[in-house]
Amino acid sequence: MIPFKDENPTRTFPILTVLIIAANVLVFLRQQTLPHGGAFIFGAVPGHIVFGNNYGVPMLEPGWLTIFTSMFMHGGWLHLGGNMLFLWIFGNNIEELLGRFKFIIFYLVCGVAAAGLQIMMSLSPQAAAVPMVGASGAVAGVLGAYFIKYPTARVRTLIFWFFIQVVVLPAYIVLGLWFIIQFFSAMLNTAAGMSGGGVAFFAHVGGFIAGMVLVNPFIGKFKRTRRISRNWLQ
Repeated sequence: MIPFKDENPTRTFPILTVLIIAANVLVFLRQQTLPHGGAFIFGAVPGHIVFGNNYGVPMLEPGWLTIFTSMFMHGGWLHLGGNMLFLWIFGNNIEELLGRFKFIIFYLVCGVAAAGLQIMMSLSPQAAAVPMVGASGAVAGVLGAYFIKYPTARVRTLIFWFFIQVVVLPAYIVLGLWFIIQFFSAMLNTAAGMSGGGVAFFAHVGGFIAGMVLVNPFIGKFKRTRRISRNWLQ
């Protein structure tokens, strides 16, 4: 099941969503010129961030900065394309809802929350040395916010079942199923001891939950700020 378009128009052009997508593409192209794709230099390596271990290779210092640099790196064209597709579909509405400044802060905070959960679950000796790259945690935060604020928005989705079919589903089904898959995949990986690489499912889970929890406080703070400013101007 692959969503490719929502029927939830906006009144403003999503300039920050477009800029984030452009930044991810440009960084990915730059990655191709770096040793090992730059993953060990700018990727979020749990052992480097938590224990300060650089594993004998050059790494960005201080280690916590890699939580942010890793959000703009990807492991391949499919990884990049999937993340940017989801951001393009759902990011414009959340950008308009929060406002541009709030949106970029929200995006980064969700990315930090996503990385935090993945790092907590990756502190075994084997997993701690594996770089984490990708925007999926931050994008998952956008999905979580969309799930809360636009649950009934119609989403055009490709269904692969003997043949390819386009169906229109409410966002709560598309995003709810996506989250369930990520959650159970994370649990299965943990149960199987698969902590040495692969998909960072806990980052997806952490980002989505952060987006659901934080979107209303972000909106509330925005509204209070506007009201205070208006009273001050009077």
